[in-house]
Amino acid sequence: MKYAENWNKDAAYLGQMKAAKESYCKPNIGNWYPAVLTKTAPPSVRLSSVSPPGGKHTAMLMCSVYDFYPKQIRVTWLRDGKVVTSDVTSTEELEDGDWYYQIHSHLEYTPRSGEKISCMVEHASLNTPVIQDWDPSMPESERNKIAIGASGLVLGLILSLAGFIYYRRKAHGRILVPTN
Repeated sequence: MKYAENWNKDAAYLGQMKAAKESYCKPNIGNWYPAVLTKTAPPSVRLSSVSPPGGKHTAMLMCSVYDFYPKQIRVTWLRDGKVVTSDVTSTEELEDGDWYYQIHSHLEYTPRSGEKISCMVEHASLNTPVIQDWDPSMPESERNKIAIGASGLVLGLILSLAGFIYYRRKAHGRILVPTN
């Protein structure tokens, strides 16, 4: 902001930039712009569980779609292969500020045993839609935390047992006499 304010106050600098725009940018925009507009960037899709606001439903899933271009995209929820339209909310396509976009869609639902919930993303950069299935099992990061905690517990128990055995062996055969 500080640099922009200084540049906007400098009449000579503004004159140079306007001259560069007229002599370089405008004559070449016809070459650059179509090259940029014909490009596409495929989206990356992430499906996660989030806490629902207000506790109205027992579960909420969020399908986050990042780094896609052009802006037009379609995010659909599927439950056992059928399109879900109720209890779905989505943001608008949000600009990242670097020509890419992102969008987030939420599904509020009551979990049922054996059902398959998926997020389907359709975009101009994709030949076939991306379908991300929800895996309700514990994420790998959580499994790692539990494994590390259990390993620490087992190691602590082994060391405690070793210390107890060492103490019992050293104390065996000694007669403790009170000294009063």
